[in-house]
Amino acid sequence: MNPAAGFAALAAVSAATLLIGVYGLRISRTTGDFYVASRTVRPWWNASAIGGEYLSAASFLGVAGLILVSGVDALWFPIGYTAGYLMLLLFVAAPLRRSGAYTIPDFAQSRLESLPARRVTSLLVIAVGWLYIVPQLHGAALTIRTTTGLPGWTGAVAVVVIVCLSVMTGGMRSITFVQAFQYWLKLAAIAVPVLFVLFRISDAGLPWSSGGSALAAALDPQAHASLYRNISLTIALLFGTLGLPHVLVRFYTNPDGASARRTTLIVLGLLSLFYIFPIIYGVLGRIYTPELAAGGADTTVLLLPGRVFDGAAGDLLSALVTAGAFAAFLSTTCGLVVSLAGVLSQELFRGSVRGFRFCAVLAAVVPLGLALLTSSQALAGSVGMVFAFTASTLCPLLLLGIWWRGLTSPGAVAGMVTGAVLCGGSMVAGGALAAAGQPIPVWLEQPAAWTVPAAFAVTVGLSLLRPGLAPAGAAKTLARLHTPERRR
Repeated sequence: MNPAAGFAALAAVSAATLLIGVYGLRISRTTGDFYVASRTVRPWWNASAIGGEYLSAASFLGVAGLILVSGVDALWFPIGYTAGYLMLLLFVAAPLRRSGAYTIPDFAQSRLESLPARRVTSLLVIAVGWLYIVPQLHGAALTIRTTTGLPGWTGAVAVVVIVCLSVMTGGMRSITFVQAFQYWLKLAAIAVPVLFVLFRISDAGLPWSSGGSALAAALDPQAHASLYRNISLTIALLFGTLGLPHVLVRFYTNPDGASARRTTLIVLGLLSLFYIFPIIYGVLGRIYTPELAAGGADTTVLLLPGRVFDGAAGDLLSALVTAGAFAAFLSTTCGLVVSLAGVLSQELFRGSVRGFRFCAVLAAVVPLGLALLTSSQALAGSVGMVFAFTASTLCPLLLLGIWWRGLTSPGAVAGMVTGAVLCGGSMVAGGALAAAGQPIPVWLEQPAAWTVPAAFAVTVGLSLLRPGLAPAGAAKTLARLHTPERRR
């Protein structure tokens, strides 16, 4: 790819993001604007914004890379990412909006009437957010290095600077416009090049002339993943989606619970449409760029158009893909920084706008340091571990807090700590084995199948052991969560 085209694409996306953020500053006045956009975001806008922040480096680059390496076994990732929103639609979206909270720790405190539960929830939200931001910065570094030849750290630093400026200027209201724009940019950036690639391949008569047998062979891995691995991954993706802080905070911005449900339904459609294209990239990558499986699989989306088209056409299509990839890193990081800044500022600065801006910088700089000190791994795989951690910690609190009257503060805290220790310990142990060149057991590589049930069991068991510790206002809180609002 021509580096000049890469620079132009990155500059255009960065300028558009900053301009939209400045526009948001004009209409962001109150604390409610900064935290939840004054709860006035309509379903289509909100769904586009959720799509913008949810479709991260793992979705834009990582899914195709995993399909290139693992074939049909990697299809569990896009299926799980999308199906997680069905779980949100059924169990969380509307009740969470009716809670009236600004953040997940707000929900924990109001539901459990416990300051310790709020503190533990805040720490876990921050941990999840930082763990999720690091792969975005790794993806930015990979994209910059691949498309422009610059050192990878410049991409990570550029993302953090742009995100901090955007979030500090307009908060949630500003980021809503940014992320909605970036979803449609990402969809166009990944769809248009692959459609041109398909047209070019069709004109050449390959590989469709064999009746699709070449595609079937390309998708068939040499060794299929174990049943345990697929089940555990599915549990992580389905239940992990329920606890992602940057996704959940979006439902606080809807006007009411019904709007939150409609938003989630639209998101299901938008995600289903998007994930068609990374899958196609992965399939074509196994045919046209198989050498990337040995190293650099996550660059498949970036390099494939240039492998099929020569000259200016290849440069233009590659530049469009680069713009979409950079938008993915920006939009997801923006959402995470907004959610983390909301939690940090409420805990440290009582929710002031000035505190929000300071915490936005803090929320972005810490994971930048972690990203610069660590190396990039398979993007979708690393994000999958974050889903497993979230499913083992925040998910039990939300599901049981919304649907079970008997949940107690000691039970919730013990369950979250248990999930964090077990899943976090698995991540650390797996990393240590990988650093030592040792194989990682599948139960450590994909721990959700046992860490999620353990967290739920501890939460329920301890709550049943001391039922008298259930909050006095639990019945009233649950009634508010499950009573539909009157239509205006």
